[in-house]
Amino acid sequence: MKRIGIADTTFARFDMGNVAIRTLKKETSVEIARYTVPGIKDLPVAAKKLLEEKHCDIVLALGMPGPDEKDKMCAHEASSGLILTQLMTNKHIIEVFVHEDEAQDGKSLSWLAERRTEEHALNVISLLFDPESLTQKAGTGQRQGFKDVGALELGFGGNLEH
Repeated sequence: MKRIGIADTTFARFDMGNVAIRTLKKETSVEIARYTVPGIKDLPVAAKKLLEEKHCDIVLALGMPGPDEKDKMCAHEASSGLILTQLMTNKHIIEVFVHEDEAQDGKSLSWLAERRTEEHALNVISLLFDPESLTQKAGTGQRQGFKDVGALELGFGGNLEH
């Protein structure tokens, strides 16, 4: 049976971990391991522990950086750590960050956090069980949490030799 890791933080203002677990359980039968850490920069180690010690096949790394410049810096550092962890383990870690300044108020922010988490949980299922379904969506302008923007038309009248 496939095993999915959920790495989340106490710093987040919304329980994205429960949303991910609910979505995964609704859509498929998998084992789930959850590891909660204090802050966003702790997510790379949490993800690595889930992959190596809890034998997860993939991890959702959930975080909610604050609106200040130092929060954006911490999010960037965490993201870099998650990328490095993916390369070290040769396994996917799907980063799901919802920045507090992406929404105007708490209600909009919680809606965005829930929606983005749900959509990325579905991406995890696709990566594990049907990666071809993602290939079929390549270049279609998918946006997790917000309205999809759609594909661009092929330029140059369809002729790429210009």
